[in-house]
Amino acid sequence: MFVPSIFLLSIMTFISASASYESKSTSGHAIPFPTHEHLDVNQAIKESTLIQPPETHDINIVDDDNSRWKLKLLHRDKLPFSHFTDHPHRFQARMKRDIKRVHTLTATTNYDEVKEEEFGGFGSEVISGMEQGSGEYFVRIGVGSPVRQQYMVIDAGSDIVWVQCQPCTHCYHQSDPVFDPSLSASFSGVPCSSSLCDRIDNSGCHAGRCKYQVMYGDGSYTKGTMALETLTFGRTVIRDVAIGCGHSNHGMFIGAAGLLGLGGGSMSLVGQLGGQTGGAFSYCLVSRGSTGSTGSLEFGREVLPAGAAWVPLIRNPRAPSFYYIGMSGLGVGGARVPIPEDAFRLTEEGDGGVVMDTGTAVTRLPQEAYVAFRDAFAAQTSSLPRAPAMSIFDTCYDLNGFVTVRVPTISFFLMGGPILTLPARNFLIPVDRKGTFCFAFAPSPTRLSIIGNIQQEGIQISIDGANGFVGFGPNIC
Repeated sequence: MFVPSIFLLSIMTFISASASYESKSTSGHAIPFPTHEHLDVNQAIKESTLIQPPETHDINIVDDDNSRWKLKLLHRDKLPFSHFTDHPHRFQARMKRDIKRVHTLTATTNYDEVKEEEFGGFGSEVISGMEQGSGEYFVRIGVGSPVRQQYMVIDAGSDIVWVQCQPCTHCYHQSDPVFDPSLSASFSGVPCSSSLCDRIDNSGCHAGRCKYQVMYGDGSYTKGTMALETLTFGRTVIRDVAIGCGHSNHGMFIGAAGLLGLGGGSMSLVGQLGGQTGGAFSYCLVSRGSTGSTGSLEFGREVLPAGAAWVPLIRNPRAPSFYYIGMSGLGVGGARVPIPEDAFRLTEEGDGGVVMDTGTAVTRLPQEAYVAFRDAFAAQTSSLPRAPAMSIFDTCYDLNGFVTVRVPTISFFLMGGPILTLPARNFLIPVDRKGTFCFAFAPSPTRLSIIGNIQQEGIQISIDGANGFVGFGPNIC
């Protein structure tokens, strides 16, 4: 039986020698982590505005050793397709996408997906999707036989694995040719009589084939037929994966061929491979604008890192796709903000709670918790010049002319004792080229808290579904 180790976790990028390493919480207990650190203003602006596509169109899998595979994850602004080449447009589009994404998660929409496999562990690299306004990360995998390389959005908050397919009655633009199932020797349609078809919400039948449709809360959708197909991750070949072959698709997926659902449901890729990987996977999202580096996505229990801080994974029967964690509070500058723990509790009715999400960029908090958190941060940054509100952000600063600024650290107090302390670049982000930075949190329209991908950057997130734990590791991207 897997036994997690629980300890204090502090993840930092740059700490000045003048920073204090111990302060008192509101309850009087010592908190042994830095209370302040320095943000490099110029570097943050440079990284956020830089667009540097990868040198090659195909992104290969990294072979760490002979037992596992690591797939590369990439931010969308590093891909060879882009609608917005300037930071202001990318930022505004991303925030519009984020609002729609949050609506998806808070609208209690249920997602559905796929089947099962056999192998040990494998993985891939991860890419980010900032300039399309999506904030999602991309992975490159092979679909069909012979293999057709395709960019796929990874989504830890949904379960369907699908790609756009010919004949395409309504498709958005993608960077690779649309997948043609008639050219794949391994493509096999799922008959209506299959038990797999019964597992899909909103399934139907046409000409003896199982039909599917998924409607996302932001208005996006995919419709088509279910099929069994071969997916290739580097040299790892996985046969008979149940995927949606989308003939009518619409939404915020521009550039990608489809979506790789990594949610907690049985039809996600994780769910389909559960017997072989133990429902375990790990990802690390590279920081926005980082050059010469990629994130990673790995599958299999052997990829779970030693030395991570493990917290319980909480299941919500009303939203089985989502990964909930226990959080008891928030800290600013080493001091715990006076917020009732109930603000983050998942109720027996399935309301509230704290979700880890790769598709949401900005962390959302219930209104009461957000206001107390924001006010605590503003009080400790009162010496910094303020700037007008920007998009969804109501707490912004004019850092034009500053080289570095000293800011209080931000911490998540997690269930069981671990304290996750974020680097400054994960909560104070540039929103233009002029030096306007904003506090990268926003209020949630409901009691649901969502930890977004900006706050997750540079941290290895490991999910062990079989044993019910989520791990937070050091910066390894």
